[in-house]
Amino acid sequence: MDGEKTSLRGVSCLVLGGGGFIGTHLCQALLRQGAQVSGFGRSRTDPRALAGVVWTSGEFADRTALARAVEGCEVVFHLLGGSIPDSSNRDPLGDLLSSAVPSLQLLEICRASMVRKVLFVSSGGTVYGIPRAIPIPESAPTDPISAYGISKLAVEKYLALYHYLYACDYSVLRVANTFGPYQSPHRRQGLIAAFMHRIARGQPVEIWGDGRVVRDFIYIDDVVDAILAASIYDGPHHVFNVGAGVGRSVLEVVTDIADVLGRPDVIPIHKPGRATDVPVNVLDIALIRRELGWSPHTDWRDGLQRTADWIRTVQD
Repeated sequence: MDGEKTSLRGVSCLVLGGGGFIGTHLCQALLRQGAQVSGFGRSRTDPRALAGVVWTSGEFADRTALARAVEGCEVVFHLLGGSIPDSSNRDPLGDLLSSAVPSLQLLEICRASMVRKVLFVSSGGTVYGIPRAIPIPESAPTDPISAYGISKLAVEKYLALYHYLYACDYSVLRVANTFGPYQSPHRRQGLIAAFMHRIARGQPVEIWGDGRVVRDFIYIDDVVDAILAASIYDGPHHVFNVGAGVGRSVLEVVTDIADVLGRPDVIPIHKPGRATDVPVNVLDIALIRRELGWSPHTDWRDGLQRTADWIRTVQD
């Protein structure tokens, strides 16, 4: 890798999945930094939010379209691929073909195009499986209990292989449960968005199991800050946890959302627990604090309030 940079100003960046929740925020942040930003994906959550982004519509599995999008780019942010943990176990092959296989094609394209660095947003909530200790460090065993987590881990391993074989630089960010504006409440992934949507409309919320499942929730701005910091990092580490480092049960989350929305009459409906739900997932973020100087800075309640404000504008 030559010509390491400490800033993204003027750097040609491609965001795969740039029209999604995290991708939209990342594209906006890259533009603010003065980067040249291109986006690629099936669709855009809000095209107006991506003004200034050169957009290409395409399927991740379309190698030709992907190669055209990558051409000339220095840094590639990979946010594409896969389904969701629960449905992935019903179709493991489909999840593999929509995530790991096109990701491997992407690495071949990036190698041929001499891309300077690939940033992959992995899943801190699924790659570890059932943890042996909390909080979970990057060195913990990785034993996913969903095909989704296995596919994410496979992409991580291929990135490491290409680094070993071809010196292709990369960073993997194992991101916790992210929430904030632009997250669709209708995609069965994004507990806070789904709960807010229903509670704001006075509808009951569905809770899988007894609601005591504990997760690490992190606001989108903090996630984007971590991605940007990793994009210019040139140290010895390649895999970082990105989370708040704080665990909250689903029941606590429902209570806090109801309080923020001023809807204390929320009605939870308990459904059978899911096999893909690990009982506790809280990430150890000591490594990213030390190596990248990154820490989450958004207060939990502030993040909920900002998300609620956006939900209200969408529903008005």
